[in-house]
Order: sequence, then structure tokens, then C-alpha cells
Amino acid sequence: MSDYKAQTGRIMVALDYPGVEEAKALLTSLSGIPCYMKVGMQLFYAAGPQFISYLKDQGYKVFLDLKMYDIPNTVKGGAESITRLGVDMFNIHASGGKLMMEAALEGVYKAGVQSQRPLVIGVTQVTSTSQQMLNEEMGIPGTVAQSVLHLARVAKAAGLDGVVASPLEVVQLKQEMGNAFVTVTPGIRPAGAVLGDQTRVMTPNEAFAQGTDYIVIGRPITASSDPRKALETILEELI
Repeated sequence: MSDYKAQTGRIMVALDYPGVEEAKALLTSLSGIPCYMKVGMQLFYAAGPQFISYLKDQGYKVFLDLKMYDIPNTVKGGAESITRLGVDMFNIHASGGKLMMEAALEGVYKAGVQSQRPLVIGVTQVTSTSQQMLNEEMGIPGTVAQSVLHLARVAKAAGLDGVVASPLEVVQLKQEMGNAFVTVTPGIRPAGAVLGDQTRVMTPNEAFAQGTDYIVIGRPITASSDPRKALETILEELI
């Protein structure tokens, strides 16, 4: 049972829904499975902070995935507000620079939360970023992995707890940044699943074998006709 709980707590289910009712239906389907819940822009903008409180009341850990990117003072204020919501983790774009990331941490501490503060994670390159997109559209030279590692170094220098990165970069991140530097890994697709708009992907087993701390799984669970069975199948493969 301890292995089950440990592995389940490392799986983040992406609640990518347009509204509260759809999200609550999934929660009902997954009742009793103590996974992490990731709330992204679509649901948060529709449901608001109240839904974060609802998830916390239900006993879930919450990763608020809003990918903040703005001038340092604005991000500082946003981080302060997010911290007061009681989330367990949130993210900001590492490409916003060291001063912006440091300001986010200032906001976290300014919130004065007495319990454990949220982990602050830097977004490096999203998993839909291809080599061509990086070089030709963003104007960033080098490989995607090089960009990820560069941004991760800046995030660590700013004091962030870790980064969001694809499973393909985890080994090198852990080698260079240390095992305590948290990696959150989207782009997870169980064997046989449709890739969708992801380009840098691995299966759950493969991602954990790379040494990542958390994996994010969305559509393979949320778009399934039987979300509970989909998640349980993933867990059975891990335990």
C-alpha cells in the first residue's frame, strides 16, 4: 500500500476542463485515488480560486499551472496571491529572467503562510516545442535540450525549487542540478496512446526510470471513457 500511495502521489492529473461540473465528474470517478491535481488556465479562469479551495477541502494536493510571465513586480504580486490560495505548487516561465523568478519567491514569502510554502517551478520549454519551432520561430539557437538546461540553470540560480521539462531532459537535469532539484514532467503518454500536440514524450514507466519526481497526465485519463480504469491501468504498470 505504501508503494501505491507513493506512486499515486507522483502522478498529476491535468484537469483540463472548461468548467467545474466536468472537473467534479472526474473527481467522482477517481474518488479514493490520492493523486495530485493540476489546474491549468482553462479551468482556473472558468472556476476561479474557489475551486482550488474545493480541491484542498477534498484532500488533494494542487499544482496551479498558470505559467506566469510578466514584469517582476507583477509576478511578485501574483505569487503572493497564489500562495494565499493554499496551493502546493505553481509555476512561472523561466524565460522571464532571474529577477522575475526571484520576485516570485519574494511574493511567496510575503504571503506569510505559516504552513509549508508552495514549490515554485520554472517552465523551460513546453513539450510542444520542436527543434524547428525553437530555432526558426523563437529565434533561439541550439537544441531544445540546450535551451532547457540553460533556463534550468537560471531557475536554480534564482532559488526556484525545480523546473517543468520533458522526460527527455530529466537525466541531464538531475546530473547537473542535483536530485533535490524537482522535475515535473508533462508529455506523458501511456503505451499506445495518441500523441496529440506533444512532440517530446515518454510512457509513465520510462519517465520515472529517468528519475523525474512528478509526471503530468491529461487526455489519456480525462478523455477516456473510463478515467478510473485508465488511471488504475497506469498505476498497475508502475507498482
